[in-house]
Parts: sequence; C-alpha cells; structure tokens
Amino acid sequence: MSGALGFMTSAAFRVARDVIHGTDDQTLADMVDATRIPAPLYGETERGRWFAGRLRETGLQPVIDDVGNVIAVTPSASPDAPRIVVASHLDTVFAADTDLDVRRDGSRLTGPGISDNSRGLAGILALARGLASAGWPTRSPVAFVGTVGEEGAGDLRGAKHYVATHGGRTGAFIALDGAGATRVINAGVGSRRLRVTIRGPGGHSWSDWGAPNAVHAAGRTVAALLRLPLPESPRTTLTAARIGGGTSINAIPAEAWFELDLRSELLEPLADLEARVRSAVEHAAKAEGRTAGAMTHAIDVIGDRPAGATRPSDPLVALAVAATEVMGLTPQLASSSTDANVAMAAGIPAIAIGGGGDAGGMHTVGEWYDNGGGPSGLERALVVVLGAAGLA
Repeated sequence: MSGALGFMTSAAFRVARDVIHGTDDQTLADMVDATRIPAPLYGETERGRWFAGRLRETGLQPVIDDVGNVIAVTPSASPDAPRIVVASHLDTVFAADTDLDVRRDGSRLTGPGISDNSRGLAGILALARGLASAGWPTRSPVAFVGTVGEEGAGDLRGAKHYVATHGGRTGAFIALDGAGATRVINAGVGSRRLRVTIRGPGGHSWSDWGAPNAVHAAGRTVAALLRLPLPESPRTTLTAARIGGGTSINAIPAEAWFELDLRSELLEPLADLEARVRSAVEHAAKAEGRTAGAMTHAIDVIGDRPAGATRPSDPLVALAVAATEVMGLTPQLASSSTDANVAMAAGIPAIAIGGGGDAGGMHTVGEWYDNGGGPSGLERALVVVLGAAGLA
C-alpha cells in the first residue's frame, strides 16, 4: 500500500472516476430506493437482498453470510492477496413501521436514514460501477460488504462476524458511512453499555415506610456516578441513558433499573471506568439496604464496542489524508464509533470516511442529505480504494 497518488493519471482511474460522476443521478436514485426499504435491527433482510441485486448488476457474485452480511469480492490480478474491504451498514435506527417517504427539494433529499447509511450503500454501488467499467483494474481484490447490526443495540454485529471469519484475509478496512468528504476517522470510540437492576423487599408507601427502596438506591447511584472524575484525554464519557422501576404510586419499589453508556477512545480508561461504576453500584445497594442481603443488584452488559486506533502515520491514514487534499479539501483526523472499530481492535489498518455531500438531522425522521460536492466525495473514496488495492 502506498500513499502515492500517481495512479490518478492512469486510464483506469479516469474511466472509474468519470463513471462515478456521470452516474450521479443513479447514485441518488439508489439512495432513495435504499431508504424506502425498512431495515431495523434484525430486520435488514429485504434491504440486503436489494443491495445484493444491485451489486449483481455490476457483474459481481454477492453472497449473504450466516448473520445477513452481503459480501461481493471483485476480480483482481492477485486473487489470493489480502482483500481491501469497503463496508457500509445496512441497518437504521428506525422501526419497521416508520414512514420512510423521501422528499426532494433541489439538491436536498429528506427522509429517515437517507444519509446514515443509504449514502454509504449507494456509494459502494457507485464505486462498483466505476471499477467494473474500468475492467476491475486492481492488484488486490476489493470486498464490498453490507453489514448488519451496526446501529445501537446491534453492537457492530455484522462487522464483528466479518472480521472473525475473514479478518485473516483483510489487508485494510474502509467503512463508508454517511456524508462528508473531509473527516478521516482513524480512532474508534469504544463503548460498554450496562443495564443495572437493583432489587429490594418493596412494601406499602405508608405502613412500610423506611424499608429499602430500589428507586432511591438507583437515584443515589446515578447521582454518585455523575460525580466520578473522567479523563479529558483520552476523552471518556458516562451517560445515564434510561431509568425506570416501581409498580404503583403508593408502593415502595421492589425493583429499579437504569442503563449506562460508557465510552472512551482507549480500552484502558474504559475498563477503569466500568470497574468504578460496578463499585459504586455495589456501595449504593449496600447503603440503601442497611442490613446484609436487604438489597441485591445485577449488572448486565448489553453492548460492547471495542476501542481502537489506526496511527496517523499508517499508510492507509496517510493515503486518505492525501486523497482529501488532492480534492482541494482540508482533512480532519477524528474519532467515532463505526464498523471500523472492530478492524482497528483486531490490528487491521482501518478508517471510516463519508460518501461526500452534506447531511444533518441524523437519527431523526427529518434526516437530510444535500448533494453539493457529493460526486467529489465519492471520487475521494475511489482514490482511497485504488490507492489501497493498487493497480494491476
């Protein structure tokens, strides 16, 4: 892999680039089509089939693996060489019954998931069209992957499965996620998501007043957690995201629960924070119970996204930075949580980049995508893919 961009003068690059720009209307139509197919967590099958069918139209032979990932590997000069993976997630945060209509106003498209991640899926299809028109010119094979379970409680399920089964054959991993053309995400924000349940004897709010109260214990615990010191570098965060409990306004709650989202750019501070959270929960349960065994607690891990990073000096990051600059843009190294986390944690060079254009309102029904600069963003992605895979 090399950061040199001399291949941009080749006929193969020019053909692929021109096809990507020349079929931009098709790319936008693909975004609309993808958005209108429901793809909630564990419900990505229909969208996966659509994506596989569109890849098949470029001459590829996609397969769908055991968890629902769509995988298509391009012809190449060295089929046994490590693959360059370009991955976009199929799933969205929206329930199956969400109104998925897409409205168009000039260069702006509005609809749930239109950018995150219909743009990534349509971007892969544009790259495939371009490379097919250039005769699949790469030295190393490119694996186009549509992953399941990237969002929320999906916990990067598809990427985890792909890396577990294909990581040994992966030379680089590029997540194409959302819009934008300047950020190069080379650090994967890890997260541990915990559900804490506290239980006590319960009772009547008047006659049993003074008995251990599970909601009181939960409230005290959350308050204590918010006072925990958190490192600023690497950035580490704690969010109490959901809380509930009790059965009646006139009953002492016998059970309460809350959910925590712990995040950090590095694994060590994340593990340290989790240890402190567990200690605080135990202390609060004991303090509210006052007597041994009066209150019990359980902590269940409901999400685990690995942290990782690809060094700025790594050839893949250097390539993405150079590709951004050659497009006349200022690159920004950044951290986020994407499918690339899994590859980073496995020691595979990995980044995440956007598919061009601009976007906003992510994870809301008012999500929008503006195509200003969209084709140039996909040209940047083409430069990264061809630079990583090499020309035959």
